[in-house]
Amino acid sequence: MSVELDVFVGNTTIMDEEVYQFWLDGYTVNDAVKVRMEGGVLEECEASAEVLRSDTMDQYRTFQMCERLLHSPAKLVMLIERYYTFDGVFVREVLGKKLSKGTKKDLDDVSAKTGVTLKSCRRQFDNFKRVFKVVEELKGPLVENIRQHFLLSDKLARDYAAIVFFANNRFETGKKKLHYLTFQDFAFCAGQLISNWTVGALDNMVEDMDVDLEKEFLQDLKELKILITDKDLLDQHKSLVCTALRGKTKAFNEMEANFKNLSRGLVNIAAKLTNTKDVRDFFIDLVEKFIEPCRSDKWTAGDMRLYLTHYTNSAHILDTFKHQVVWDRYMGVIKSCILKMYHD
Repeated sequence: MSVELDVFVGNTTIMDEEVYQFWLDGYTVNDAVKVRMEGGVLEECEASAEVLRSDTMDQYRTFQMCERLLHSPAKLVMLIERYYTFDGVFVREVLGKKLSKGTKKDLDDVSAKTGVTLKSCRRQFDNFKRVFKVVEELKGPLVENIRQHFLLSDKLARDYAAIVFFANNRFETGKKKLHYLTFQDFAFCAGQLISNWTVGALDNMVEDMDVDLEKEFLQDLKELKILITDKDLLDQHKSLVCTALRGKTKAFNEMEANFKNLSRGLVNIAAKLTNTKDVRDFFIDLVEKFIEPCRSDKWTAGDMRLYLTHYTNSAHILDTFKHQVVWDRYMGVIKSCILKMYHD
């Protein structure tokens, strides 16, 4: 006695929307095959009727297996969310790097360093790359695009937005001086940059708006150099800030003594952001030129907040300073990032 078996082999699960609709509408496999043949699918795919029937049956089996999940949408969403969830120690190792084959080849080392299995590292890396490619050319808010296209929670979508933003701008995150910062520290800063320094901060339907920093704004930042090149303005700014701080902090003497160096550090960071390399070094510059000097003087987080608040607000009182809008847009992000990065 002979037994005839119909075997259909595939390496990728493909769901045909037309066949799915036939299944939803209660068509039998034979009826669905007939309609597909009448639609010219055989000529289009250069396939035989037998192959078309096997493909249709395979699609029907897939839909039947998925039906239990369709009965519980929350479980389906949970599966998606957990599939796209990543390990903080892993993403910290690849954050800011190009999502390329070269980086993927180094995942063996990343796995050994982080303790995350190589298979999991590859899944997470491929997820990062997949999201990046999908949203790369989309218009509209980056977080919302990720949330809608991948059905992720708002929190996870924001984390992926940070990963995409860092990969696009290639921010340096691997230097030793930055090792103390976690992914969530960087993700918070990415959110600030996206919300305030990209083209999308002004127009929410500009292409690539949440990925690229606004060039006109970066050019305008050069105007802030007057705060350190004009001696009278620099002295006046120092006087205003120190008057506001006197008697309010134990670190006052250090703040007063280092005011000019700290101000030069922040303003010079702003003035150089038109250069790609300086954009990449943004976080290392914040640490070296501002955070480390303050930490060496034993400022508390409260000292830092007090200083940056008066430093920002006092510029509005300067007689000849006419760039308050750009200043506030710049310092709003700088203050938020420094306070997040300053672990006293």
